[in-house]
Amino acid sequence: METDSFQVRDRDLSPQDLDRYLQADTLAVDTETMGLIPHRDRLCLVQLCDPQGFVIALRIERDQTSAPHLQQLLEAQSVLKLFHFARFDLATLSHHLGIQVNPVFCTKIASKLARTYAPRHGLKEVVNELVQVELDKSAQSSDWGNVGHLSLEQLSYAANDVRYLIPVYQRLGEMLRREERWDLAQSCFQCLPTLVALDLLHYGNIFDH
Repeated sequence: METDSFQVRDRDLSPQDLDRYLQADTLAVDTETMGLIPHRDRLCLVQLCDPQGFVIALRIERDQTSAPHLQQLLEAQSVLKLFHFARFDLATLSHHLGIQVNPVFCTKIASKLARTYAPRHGLKEVVNELVQVELDKSAQSSDWGNVGHLSLEQLSYAANDVRYLIPVYQRLGEMLRREERWDLAQSCFQCLPTLVALDLLHYGNIFDH
């Protein structure tokens, strides 16, 4: 499936990949895991996409605990990292690879703040409305652990999960500014490291009564 706009890498980005992505002002990021509990379910894939639509699917090995080039990129202050439901991705990247992602924009939080007329804020619904693309989510709940033999369907799904995040971010940014909720969104994003730390320590909602 590799093309000029989609590449697969193993364990870490190449120096050339790192240099290319560090030139971007925004970068779409997603992860695929074996489940939703970072302490139990391993990280299998990290997907990245720049504003030119260049996607890399980075395969993470079972015993892997670091990816220095990926870490340098995701911790670079000059590049805004876009996620959909950043809270989970930040937790899994921190737990498995020791990466503290920053700065961050979460399109799910932004959607909930901007699209208050809508009952659903999943990536499929947000992309469908704001970018007019129908995402195929059939591979979402599949075995990502066999990283060396991922199907074309899985790789296509993984690529599409980051391919449309930048235009979604642009549209949501316009809506947040128009509705005077941009500053509120930024405050929410700044809270994410604290929420991630609480999640990794298995705290529930400590803000409840």
